[in-house]
Amino acid sequence: MKTVLVQKKIHALLNLTCSDPFEILGMRSLPTEGKRGSLTVRALLPGMDNASIYDPHRQKRYPMTRIHEAGLFEKTFANRKKPFPYEIEVLNGHGEPHRFFDPYAFPSLLSADALSAFLSDAAYDIYESLGCHFREVDGVNGALFAVWAPNAKGVSVIGDFNNWNGLRHPMRLLKKWGVWELFLPDVKEGDRYQYQIVTAQGEKIQKSDPYGFAFELPPSNKTIVTALHDFPWEDANWLEQRKQYTPLKSPISTYEVHLGSWMKHAGEDNRFLTYRELAETLIPYIKELGFTHIELMPVAEHPFYGSWGYQVTGYYAPSSRYGTPADFMFFVNECHRAGIGVLMDWVPAHFPRDSFALGEFDGGNLYEHADPNMAEHKDWGTLIFDYGRNEVKNFLIANALFWLNTYHIDGIRVDAVASMLYLDYSRKEGEWTPNKYGGRENLDAVEFLKELNLVIHHDFPGVMTLAEESTSWLGVTYPTYIGGLNFTFKWNLGWMNDMLHYLSHDPIYRKFVHTMVPFALLYAFHEHFVLELSHDEVVHGKGSLLNKMPGDDVSKFANLRLLYGFMFGHPGKKLLFMGGEFGQWREWDHDSNLEWHLLQYAPHQGLQRFVRDLNHLYLSEPALYLDDIEERCFEWIDYHDFERSIFSFMRKAYNHGQHTVICIYNFTPVARYEYRLGVPSAGYYQEILNSDAAEYDGNGLRNHFCHAEPIPWHQQPYSVTLTLPPLSAIMLKPVGDRLPEAPIIEAKAETPIPAIEATAEMPQSMLTDVKITSSEKLSEHTPRAEQPQEKAESINNDIASIQTSVFPTLRQAILPQVAYLPFLTAHQEETPIGLEREETLSGVPESRSAHSQGSKEQHLPPIKKTKSKRSSG
Repeated sequence: MKTVLVQKKIHALLNLTCSDPFEILGMRSLPTEGKRGSLTVRALLPGMDNASIYDPHRQKRYPMTRIHEAGLFEKTFANRKKPFPYEIEVLNGHGEPHRFFDPYAFPSLLSADALSAFLSDAAYDIYESLGCHFREVDGVNGALFAVWAPNAKGVSVIGDFNNWNGLRHPMRLLKKWGVWELFLPDVKEGDRYQYQIVTAQGEKIQKSDPYGFAFELPPSNKTIVTALHDFPWEDANWLEQRKQYTPLKSPISTYEVHLGSWMKHAGEDNRFLTYRELAETLIPYIKELGFTHIELMPVAEHPFYGSWGYQVTGYYAPSSRYGTPADFMFFVNECHRAGIGVLMDWVPAHFPRDSFALGEFDGGNLYEHADPNMAEHKDWGTLIFDYGRNEVKNFLIANALFWLNTYHIDGIRVDAVASMLYLDYSRKEGEWTPNKYGGRENLDAVEFLKELNLVIHHDFPGVMTLAEESTSWLGVTYPTYIGGLNFTFKWNLGWMNDMLHYLSHDPIYRKFVHTMVPFALLYAFHEHFVLELSHDEVVHGKGSLLNKMPGDDVSKFANLRLLYGFMFGHPGKKLLFMGGEFGQWREWDHDSNLEWHLLQYAPHQGLQRFVRDLNHLYLSEPALYLDDIEERCFEWIDYHDFERSIFSFMRKAYNHGQHTVICIYNFTPVARYEYRLGVPSAGYYQEILNSDAAEYDGNGLRNHFCHAEPIPWHQQPYSVTLTLPPLSAIMLKPVGDRLPEAPIIEAKAETPIPAIEATAEMPQSMLTDVKITSSEKLSEHTPRAEQPQEKAESINNDIASIQTSVFPTLRQAILPQVAYLPFLTAHQEETPIGLEREETLSGVPESRSAHSQGSKEQHLPPIKKTKSKRSSG
């Protein structure tokens, strides 16, 4: 008995332009010749010659009739009125019968409320509806596929389960919301899939799932059916404590990492380390170095490795280069077990044009803006999200919450915020469209960022949001109720630029750019800042941080230690890119390892120890972090000494009493002896940091302890005299009227390199050398605390040694030039009359002036004990 089926519907079905294949396929009560209401089952089975309906209840098989050569089959049950469960049976490639449940026998499963919110309200859990999700429906296991493509004429699911044939599984359009859905029984985890979309112009395109949880490696880029909810998390205590965490009052020192180039497995074709291998190596390494957080450059799936992750195609999937979603969960879980927070770079500013990804997803402007003046980043060749479209906004905000909820991420750093905020960003006149008020602010992006931050801070207390915002936009970290964007922190790119520019000058010329150093303190408390030395500073021909420093190798290391010491003394949280902790010579290359072999050399080991001790000191001293968003945390002692490029200030905190750390920085290669410094109180001051210490491969000029005298100086009631080593950072702490019996911070054994068997890019002999070196104890290099008299004798002995050895041998070469160097002229204000004196070093009189403080100073050539080895790169 043959049904009446309009040819037009068959044509639409076979051309994949049928918006509701359920009208044709599956079991329905349909009119037949001369009768009404008979049950009819139709199935589209391309490539099949025969098919049957199997009734499991009656255990009977009913042959179907082929009614179209494309593989459209039909069976009518004239005497059955009530729908019943059934399966379709075909012969597989081996001629054996194969049964499966009919996808078109299941009802619509998507929530109307969720889709309505997605369209016009807040749907921050939309990733639980769209995408691919395992479901059990009427006792049948399968996967529900759903995709937003309102401009498409037809959409099919294609994959391993249907031989990538778009005719097999056309989807149903829920027209009100522009969403296509289909439940497919018997889909397995690990099956690959995509969507075949017929555009309004009739073109067939294949797209990966915007909400996909895992992807194949390029060049395939197909989405992988993945379940996410079975991982045995062990960080419940961490998450509970995070709710009480206050980032603004906590020490935050972040290690920025690109997972693909931190270290590779040399023994297996230089392959990437997996998330689980990184958990075994990277986590202990940064834990030992004292970092509180790790910031991952984008781990969301990206096909172009050279984009470093900033051209994302799989916003809901960790990159499969390093393992599975469960492997990434393991990595985050282990970070939390080790007490390390995990931040990740997140890229809502733009997305790439890859044909399989978001661009023109259904043939028209969907995720990107329809206005060509707002749709493209010409500099990057990427597309810009339409932040004013509710579905796009929900896609992005839900994505941020997805990483926090599903992967327990502790914070996101939003990339390229400035490009989002300004309509004329990197555009010429006439290439941008003003907002409704005639301004250049992207009002939709502003509202998007406000909503993003409000939701995150409300739903995930203790989680941080950080903005990479490079302009003077006011209120990036202000609350929304006063017009701010409500980020937790903003990267202080101005501080970074000023300090690197300042330090690029030869020390003799730093006096002429002296104001660049204190400039950041004019705005340091206008926002909540992170001081960053990130990957952007060591790429594209800019050179490594170490190579940015002027002078010979020893001066470069001293300058870099000085920079780090200044960074940790300056108000603001801290971030350092990988490789900077031990001083790479080569700028960062994403295709290579870090230069781990350099850690067999003392200067690199010393720098690494210095970074480690800086971190541990930072964690132990509330004055360095507790109130660093408030002006009361900081007080200048002296920033006027431009002739000698010396800066000094106090860091203060108020928590069960006042905590104080005094920071002094000498930006010239000149040792300053008996340098008088104003201090706020009487008693002893202990040197808790000295970048010139021998354990850091410095010259070993130390102060250890000094006693304050009742001599007013620098607007302070007391003062101390210090030895300021060349190119050095020193920190002092008041310890009262009695000397402590032990140092405040105990020296610890060093860890020059992560403990990985033959995975670094170095010969095994170098690994052996490093292991031998790593057995040294820092305490062996640490001088015991000296009494004031012993200290004075030690300094005199140092001076005598320099007079009799170093200086005479270089005097003939140096003095003709030194005589004309203005920075050798002593200059410090507020020196009481009567304290001036004249000293000679090997017969050379010290320069004097009316403002001389009487300190002995000498152009001290750095003492190079172990030569650094540059890499071949």
